[in-house]
Amino acid sequence: MPFLRPPKRRERAIPPALKQRLLTAAILAPPALLAVVLGPPWSDLLLMLLATVMAWEWSRVCRRGMPFSLPDLVLTLAPPLILLLAIVLEFVGVIIGFGAALVLLFLARQASLYRDANLAWLTAGLFYVSLPLLLLLWLRGDDAEGRDLVLWLLLVIWAVDSGAYAFGKALGGPKLAPRWSPNKTWAGLLGGAASAVLVGWLVAEVLSMETPGFLALVGGFLAFVGQGGDLLESAFKRHFGVKDTSHLIPGHGGVLDRVDGLVAATYPLAVLVALGAL
Repeated sequence: MPFLRPPKRRERAIPPALKQRLLTAAILAPPALLAVVLGPPWSDLLLMLLATVMAWEWSRVCRRGMPFSLPDLVLTLAPPLILLLAIVLEFVGVIIGFGAALVLLFLARQASLYRDANLAWLTAGLFYVSLPLLLLLWLRGDDAEGRDLVLWLLLVIWAVDSGAYAFGKALGGPKLAPRWSPNKTWAGLLGGAASAVLVGWLVAEVLSMETPGFLALVGGFLAFVGQGGDLLESAFKRHFGVKDTSHLIPGHGGVLDRVDGLVAATYPLAVLVALGAL
């Protein structure tokens, strides 16, 4: 009888924003992973491309809607050139690159028609963009160990972002830092950390890396560091009153919006490698 039939259940559709994020990730992630697997020169070119876009986005936020000017051009070109000098001349190239970039930034600000360019923020952007990418260049190197370590790092950080997004949306709850990032929750932070532990262990096992249990713990630690980097970048955007660093990545904002966790996590990982713990 019709009136005894159970009501039809509504199928839960995937939110359009999540669909867009998944589609973008599916398009962009494979080329990035392939470049890491292939190694130099492809991984070097990937880092130089990232450096250019990240520096451009930093200058875009700092100029508060003002026209693109000479200091912005210097900041945009300096990080990829520093990476190139590091590849060719190693440590000496890094010193030369940073020295030249700082001098050129100062001279560009003096020569620019827009003298309100904030030299302190532009200098901060130079180091914020260049240093973690130089560390990634060093970590990747040209051997299998570097390849596996950078692949592991990328997958762990992506697990943090995905886990934090999923758990935060599903559970909600108390806000993590509402002043800087009103959408982040403690549930998202802990969910991201749990995801990083699991993925860190699984990837280490699949890649036959040494001490997968220790790498799982490192992954959990990097989750907290990465979320700290996310909040730092959110504070930077709040200071300048912008929501996204650009609109280059549909559903994600800008490149800086996507790599803020990676930027922060690169430092402790490099320290562990330098100390011989990994």
